[in-house]
Amino acid sequence: MPRRVDPDARRAQVADAVIDEIAAHGLRSVTLARISARSGLAIGSIRHYFGDNLREVMSFTLGVLLQRAEHRNPELSGDPASRVAELVVLVAPTSEQERKENIALVEYRVMARTDPGFAAEVATTSLAAAEAIRSLLRAALADRVIDEEALHREALLLLTLVEGFSLGSALSPAPLQEADVRAVVTDTLHRIRGAYPPRREAPVERSGT
Repeated sequence: MPRRVDPDARRAQVADAVIDEIAAHGLRSVTLARISARSGLAIGSIRHYFGDNLREVMSFTLGVLLQRAEHRNPELSGDPASRVAELVVLVAPTSEQERKENIALVEYRVMARTDPGFAAEVATTSLAAAEAIRSLLRAALADRVIDEEALHREALLLLTLVEGFSLGSALSPAPLQEADVRAVVTDTLHRIRGAYPPRREAPVERSGT
């Protein structure tokens, strides 16, 4: 009796082969023949799941990359400032697999600049990440006097830090060191909090006796 094949596992196998190929040779090097060689699957098997269309394979792989980035489940601390730091450390590529996936995602993002087929999905994820950072930073600065314009700038600074880690890792032959990422983010948050005065609690009025 032939062994039953899991279609989802096969598609994931193809996506991993695409990610490895992009990490090694760039997004434009991906072909069905190269995917076949990396995955060990016949080209006919790849076509069975995706049709005779490389674009379908590439779109599916982008979806896999975005899902993996979104579904990393951090154990966030109860301290708001620590939660910001942990989120940034979470998304920074600090393992070899994360580095390869980050390289692939960076190349997709560059292509999305001029490719409407990829642009919407990439933009949606980028906006969600920016909003998550802004929301956590607002909570971390709840005890500080800061207006909306300044909050926007500080959130932009943190988002730029995330983007810098991503691009830097994509251009590096090795993953980032988690301790380095955490130290940079912690120092940045300390500087941000120190730049704004503590919010004073309004005095409690006592009723006359």
